[in-house]
Amino acid sequence: MAKQKKGQKAEDGGLRGELRVPSGPVDLTKYDTRATPGFSGSKDDGKAALESLGADVSDWQERLFAEGRKDGQRSVLLVLQGMDTSGKGGVIRHGAGLMDPQGLKITSFKAPTAAEKRRGFLWRIKQALPEEGMIGIFDRSHYEDVLIARVRNLVTPNVWNRRYDQINDFEAELAANGTTILKCYLHITAEEQRARLEARLDDPTKYWKYNPSDVDERKLWPDYMDAYHAAIERCNTPEAPWYVIPSDRKWYRNWAVTTILLETLEELNPEWPAADFDVVAEKKRLAAT
Repeated sequence: MAKQKKGQKAEDGGLRGELRVPSGPVDLTKYDTRATPGFSGSKDDGKAALESLGADVSDWQERLFAEGRKDGQRSVLLVLQGMDTSGKGGVIRHGAGLMDPQGLKITSFKAPTAAEKRRGFLWRIKQALPEEGMIGIFDRSHYEDVLIARVRNLVTPNVWNRRYDQINDFEAELAANGTTILKCYLHITAEEQRARLEARLDDPTKYWKYNPSDVDERKLWPDYMDAYHAAIERCNTPEAPWYVIPSDRKWYRNWAVTTILLETLEELNPEWPAADFDVVAEKKRLAAT
């Protein structure tokens, strides 16, 4: 791929075109977790490029928010999936941190409660969907029900196998009703995860991030990769495509996800709502007070 200027978006469909998973079989081992598609600069360049996106992404977010307050029907849902330490929280801090919180709805999904389980695996997801004009961000999502549920045998194979089609139907309905869905798999290696967990154990200020169960989950890495291959392959639709984000380089991960979001907002092209009152008359009324 030809090198580009620092921070320049890729051509031929933008960065989304670079990172979108093509239809068909998926093999995550073919994706370089340290690659920087669409960006040719250094780490410092990447951090600066992310900051430079702030004004644009904030402006487009406000336009979408304003549209939603004036009977607009559109919203955006950004789904972040990945193994522990892949950086879902980092993307939210550094990327979403550039936007106005009032236009965001961020949901972090943990293990479902007994009551949630009784309602079906999509029930709690539906409660967290973004309203019109909002950008929703899921830290983990409905995909946990074909990932950990599959790997840990929390349900039978017949159950999790049915869920792929249920997810596709659910996402197709969301898209038909005005929600643009972006699903990002934050791709790291097992070696990178080990290094990040070791760093947490070496820093007392990061102990709170460490969970001993992460080591148990590491032992199941091949099973998780099989589950991710299946989830991405079977739920990679035109209405709700998957993007593989190389995430060994944290700065690139943050820039890439934010750039994909910005490209999406630009394509949606929300416009400032026209006044539903007489502007001239209101100026006169205001001047008279």
